[in-house]
Amino acid sequence: MIEILATLSASAAAGMRIGIPLLIIGLLQGSNLWSQVPILSHISPPILLGCLTFWSLVELLASKKLWGQRLLQLVQLFMSPIVGAIMGLAVANATATPNWLIACIGGSLALVLQLVQVGWFYRLRGLPLWVVFLQDTLCIALVLFAFDAPWQGGLIALILLWFAVRSAKQWYDWYHTRG
Repeated sequence: MIEILATLSASAAAGMRIGIPLLIIGLLQGSNLWSQVPILSHISPPILLGCLTFWSLVELLASKKLWGQRLLQLVQLFMSPIVGAIMGLAVANATATPNWLIACIGGSLALVLQLVQVGWFYRLRGLPLWVVFLQDTLCIALVLFAFDAPWQGGLIALILLWFAVRSAKQWYDWYHTRG
């Protein structure tokens, strides 16, 4: 059960940002940079470190501007399920749950959270700066929770999923009252 909560926590982080969680996972592994992470273990660590550092900086800086949010959403919408699956597999490597199921759960949660983020972006005509800072902080915290406190990280991920369901209901009601 703890592995599933850790998977949810890591995948929720991938639903907000894609470079930062992967960078943190690699750095938390110490000198074995991404050696236990599926798919990424086949890429040269210096190249991966450079690419993920660059993309993390792009995410941190571009997300503060409206044009940057739009650009990031295009990339994150397509990459978040893949990164969510990778994050889930990286965190829950010692579980009896089949890898395909962990990858599906992680990728689905990341995609759902990314879709909610895109929905709020278009509904509000851009995300306020305080929300972007909250996302950055929550993303980093969820990755750290996935390793050190999976129970709390999984609970936060489930609360985010509940928020996503509530958002979808609110959008549905809003759409039908306008029409």
